Amino acid sequence: MQPLKGMKVLELARILAGPLIGQVLADLGATVVKVESPSGDDTRTWGPPFVERGDDKTASYFYSCNRGKQSIALDFSNPEDLDLLYGLVDEADVLIENFKLGGLKKFGLDYDSLSARNPRLIYCSVTGFGQDGPYAARAGYDYLLQGMAGLMSITGAKDGDPMRFGVAVTDVVSGLYGVIAIQAALSQRQQTGRGQHVDMSLFDSATSLLTNQASGYLASGQEPGRIGNTHPSIVPYQVFEVSDGHIIIAVGNDRQFERLCQVLGADALARTDDFATNAKRVEARSELTEKLQGYIRNWSRDALLAALEDAVVPASPINGLADVFADPQILARDLVVTPQGVPGVRSPMRFSDSVLALEKTAPRLDEHGAAIRKSGWNA
Repeated sequence: MQPLKGMKVLELARILAGPLIGQVLADLGATVVKVESPSGDDTRTWGPPFVERGDDKTASYFYSCNRGKQSIALDFSNPEDLDLLYGLVDEADVLIENFKLGGLKKFGLDYDSLSARNPRLIYCSVTGFGQDGPYAARAGYDYLLQGMAGLMSITGAKDGDPMRFGVAVTDVVSGLYGVIAIQAALSQRQQTGRGQHVDMSLFDSATSLLTNQASGYLASGQEPGRIGNTHPSIVPYQVFEVSDGHIIIAVGNDRQFERLCQVLGADALARTDDFATNAKRVEARSELTEKLQGYIRNWSRDALLAALEDAVVPASPINGLADVFADPQILARDLVVTPQGVPGVRSPMRFSDSVLALEKTAPRLDEHGAAIRKSGWNA
């Protein structure tokens, strides 16, 4: 059984954060109707690479966050299309939208208008900065928000440029928080019978990612800054160079440090008082790192990783995507799915008594438009 089978979700969203919410709910079994403009979600054209299915050519970006949905193209300025949408709203459990603040009000598609029609509706808005505050009217862009939220101030080499995360992490975390919030609102609705407005801000979500860095700053008033691939309070916990590339070694306690030194043939380092505890190793970071690197660069990647695994010292390769998707653990966990022949990464949730809905890939533009116009939610 699928956990959300029977739930009806309307998605008035495009790009990444809003559509990701819809995809996760679809994976969990909800019926998700994606309402697109006649020109389609912008990401349909964000290629190459493209996925070709018959005469349809759509960017792979779109396929990353629109699996399992139905698509209908509607023009909100067309009264007939708007009436059709109102009919879908009347039966919906959830609506997801990521228009600019107030952008849907002129069509009667804002929360106040739609909750009057359907008091049980959970209405989730995803915007750059939320529904209030001095920045509320601004558009939100992941790259800018990574900078504004402080993430780039702690990412990158100490003497290099601030660096962004390699994917649109602000959108992704906002989408995942959005799913959690919707589920919580649905749970509350079981008690109250009422829906509510869920206000998701990319800026809020990005700031929440600071976690221990935020608590450290709030407790001390000290800016953490950028320290590259090292850890502010654990040593050695970083990237090291080996003879044929790089690996990560993440020593979390003194016993692991002793075992690392034994593997490297550097037992004297483990017996050195200046390196005996993690606190001392943090103080002597530069000296210790230089000494360890002298031993480590003589090893090949695979030989050292095997030796460290045998010694129970945390370490890992730095994989490219070809390595990731050939990894035996990823293969064993069935992370890659190919609904209707289109490959993608499944939602990582696994249940003991439920299954995900992974049979359908992302829809073509207006693929289900005729059926929805004829039968509504029963299409």
